Amino acid sequence: MEPPGKPGGTFDLYWCKLRLKLLIMSSVRVKDLMKFLDDFAPFRLQESYDNSGLQTGNPETEISGVIVTLDCTEDVIEEAIQQGCNVIVAHHPVIFNPLKSLTGHNHVERTVIKAIRNNISIIAIHTNLDNIKEGVNRTIANKLGLINSKILAPVQGNLYNLITYVPESHSGVVLDALHAAGAGKIGNYSHCSFRSEGTGSFMPEGEAEPWLGSKGRLEQVNEVRLELLVPAYRSEAILTALFNSHPYEEVAYHLTSTLNRNQETGAGLVGDLKNPIPTDQFLMQLKSSMKTGLIRHTPLCHKEISRVAVCGGSGSFLLKKAIESGSEVFITADFKYHDFFGAEEKIIIADIGHFESEQFTKELLTDVLRKKFTNFAVVLSKIDTNPISYL
Repeated sequence: MEPPGKPGGTFDLYWCKLRLKLLIMSSVRVKDLMKFLDDFAPFRLQESYDNSGLQTGNPETEISGVIVTLDCTEDVIEEAIQQGCNVIVAHHPVIFNPLKSLTGHNHVERTVIKAIRNNISIIAIHTNLDNIKEGVNRTIANKLGLINSKILAPVQGNLYNLITYVPESHSGVVLDALHAAGAGKIGNYSHCSFRSEGTGSFMPEGEAEPWLGSKGRLEQVNEVRLELLVPAYRSEAILTALFNSHPYEEVAYHLTSTLNRNQETGAGLVGDLKNPIPTDQFLMQLKSSMKTGLIRHTPLCHKEISRVAVCGGSGSFLLKKAIESGSEVFITADFKYHDFFGAEEKIIIADIGHFESEQFTKELLTDVLRKKFTNFAVVLSKIDTNPISYL
């Protein structure tokens, strides 16, 4: 098919419009990046005290480049400017506590002011990234070579049970749509569901426009009852998939909360070493793998290490869970002096430092973003934002 017109006239206008259309179609906006991050580590999973999400910028802004960092500082803003990036994805929120003014009297206000002046969007992906199985703690587990890993403290109460009734002819289509939207995942198993066959009955009335049957006539249909577990934070998308794939005008379903523990979300991670390692050797490997200059630890009450619990960042709240998991060592950060006594020679607490425990998070995010987006550069920040030095 030939484009209309001749060169120099309608022809050139046609191609200009086509190029503009293709450019618009290929552009990615901040809101698109936010949606992807929300699918990867749902923002609804962040802790109540957290402030993850879009911190500065307009969701409609077209992305020229993304720089990934652990902390967003003035130096990182400058790095983004030099790299031609107008979006910063940081693990730690630069705006964590409410801002009462923007006068530039501290590093947070200066960073925010500089970002706004230079039209840079800042996105924080903090405790929601901590609370997924493939997030912060997975990076630590991978560095240590852990296997058979699972959530140390699974969240309870954020799973729903979905029951719906589908004509037998469409059960496969509906089930595929539900699985694609995120339903039916239990631990390391996906596509989990239960089905039972029966007879459904209904009578279309009033203004009904039935897919099957006639008004005023009782219909009986061979139907399949489907049951699946649904993460609460994906329930809206899953219900949309149900309604869009189901042939009936009115979809019958039940969505009820459960007390099940969600094995895909929660704090910390626990896993096993392929082979037990003498404790002193393990600690030396830990120091090297996590690039830490110092490990604060409790007495070495175990001669060798075979099971390891980890929590990136401040993890003292998980000490009891780490002990209950049967781990010989708990790797985390920010333990206070008196909290170390809680080990009671049942476990070795290894405090490797906050920055050190989370430093590889930006590599995780960079890899995830580069696999998804090819329209713009995803840059790994070279700025060392660790505010702590060791002699």
